[in-house]
Amino acid sequence: MKTNIVKFTTYLGVALFTVGASYFIFSKFIPSVSQPAEVPVTITQSTTPGSKKTGVIQFAGPRTEACPINGQLYTQAEKDIWSTRRPLEVMIENHADSRPQSGLQSADMVYETVAEGGITRFMGVFYCGVISGSTEQKYDVGPVRSARTYFLDLASEYADYPLYAHVGGANCSGGDSLSTNPANCTTDKRAQALEQIAKYGWNSQGTWGDLNEFSLSYKACRREPDRTNQTRAMEHTMYCSTTELYNVAASRGLTNTTTVKNQSWDKNFRPWLFKQVDQASATPVASTISFDFWPGYKDYSVTWTYDKTQNLYLRSNGGQKDIDFNDSSQLSSKNIVIQFAKETRAIDEHGHLLYEVIGSGKGQLYQNGLKTDITWTKANRISRTIFKDSTGKEVNFVPGKIWVEILPIGNVVTNEG
Repeated sequence: MKTNIVKFTTYLGVALFTVGASYFIFSKFIPSVSQPAEVPVTITQSTTPGSKKTGVIQFAGPRTEACPINGQLYTQAEKDIWSTRRPLEVMIENHADSRPQSGLQSADMVYETVAEGGITRFMGVFYCGVISGSTEQKYDVGPVRSARTYFLDLASEYADYPLYAHVGGANCSGGDSLSTNPANCTTDKRAQALEQIAKYGWNSQGTWGDLNEFSLSYKACRREPDRTNQTRAMEHTMYCSTTELYNVAASRGLTNTTTVKNQSWDKNFRPWLFKQVDQASATPVASTISFDFWPGYKDYSVTWTYDKTQNLYLRSNGGQKDIDFNDSSQLSSKNIVIQFAKETRAIDEHGHLLYEVIGSGKGQLYQNGLKTDITWTKANRISRTIFKDSTGKEVNFVPGKIWVEILPIGNVVTNEG
């Protein structure tokens, strides 16, 4: 017994000596590895009454870095984050029963037009503004709905292979079941969004930017029927996490670069011009902007009201203030673009629509309380839409959000000073 105790004590002493010697050697002769600097941020409590955001991220440092999507200035820390990503486009519905939506206030760009039956749909473009958000609002965008072909034409402007989030979409439908035989399709070929996504290479190996909810995990998108504490139909309950959508994209080799092509997403990206001074007009002539998408569909009537103090437009929809559920703020934008496009209705038995956003047309631009008549051109699917004034000079936007309202040609837009 005594012999065993002696052996144990000897082994323990040797072990302690070895650990101590190792620590001495590593501490004296092996250089320490420096830890990466933390991103300078602070977490503050929201002061917005009724806000759902209880931990808003605020980045420290001067705002010197211009966002390539909206021209607004951000900190270097924020740029360090968005520079590792590519723009994310999310389809967000606007059915009256889906309101209030989440996330539109964080988008750098928003497009709106009719998806079906006079009901409009949004495509939010998220890149810079989505970085500063709530630490608790994990599923921060939605309700997410299906793809439409004309939104694909617009999404194609934002990357070689854009990140496009949606829940299904118009496809080759044959009666009550899906059909891969074109001869059985009851959906007009021009409206087959899912087939077009495949054709564009958005769900191919190495370029898989298509973020169809049906291919994603519960971690990225999920049903939240009780989100607004009101009873919602199932189709109005899909919400996604922008953070997790970016993680999915990265796992597929789509960060700021496209791995399979070994180039950055913005190699051929053409930013708009942001040289307009952010200053309210002393004599605003467009204090309210009002219009319908389809006559008689008042739930989708839009009014933008100019706030001279903040020098931006505040949005109302269906006669009510349009609120972002994430922080209870009223949706706003520095620039409102009215883009008139040819609308073709009911091209098949499913009632699908088409809007010709490739080509050219007329429009209006509202900023700083003023109105400018403009024209627009888009040469092809992947080219940038360019807006010009009556002299043929490309317009300058006020740095900040741009909201594009795509209306049928001939719709009346009223504005008052």
